[in-house]
Amino acid sequence: MRLLVHDLTPQEFEALGLELSPETTVISDDGTIKPCIGCFGCWVKTPGVCVLNDKYQNMGQLLSKCSEYIIISKCCYGSYSPFVKNIFDRSISYFLPYFNNIDGETHHKKRYDNRFSLSVLFYGNDVTEAEKETAKDLVAANSTNYSRIKYNVSFYDNTLSLKEGLQ
Repeated sequence: MRLLVHDLTPQEFEALGLELSPETTVISDDGTIKPCIGCFGCWVKTPGVCVLNDKYQNMGQLLSKCSEYIIISKCCYGSYSPFVKNIFDRSISYFLPYFNNIDGETHHKKRYDNRFSLSVLFYGNDVTEAEKETAKDLVAANSTNYSRIKYNVSFYDNTLSLKEGLQ
């Protein structure tokens, strides 16, 4: 499965004119996502499922089924947009509350055995070089945490130019 998470408006996403395969699951901001409350219920009360009852409560399980994870986000000071950051927070159920040492760094153990590629496409017309370097470091750390197969990060000046990165 291909998992595509984006923070674009419906009009911006439609303007990309993407032909998505039936194996693609699209997660977008419809204004209903609840913020993670940090209760760790997805680890101890309902393992693998967020206790917040909304359509984003199974993000960890979705990640367990994907082979390709694509994120489209506005670059906000070298990080993800608030919606995409919330998706990351709501995906903590993908991990266990235990730790591994990977290359001298502490990372959560994965709940699931699958591995996927990670592609992050940042957009914004005023992204500085310092913000790009911060974003690259962030995605590298995320990809290590997810035990990805491979990852890449790219930057685009506007949402229409994202299409070239999605082909």
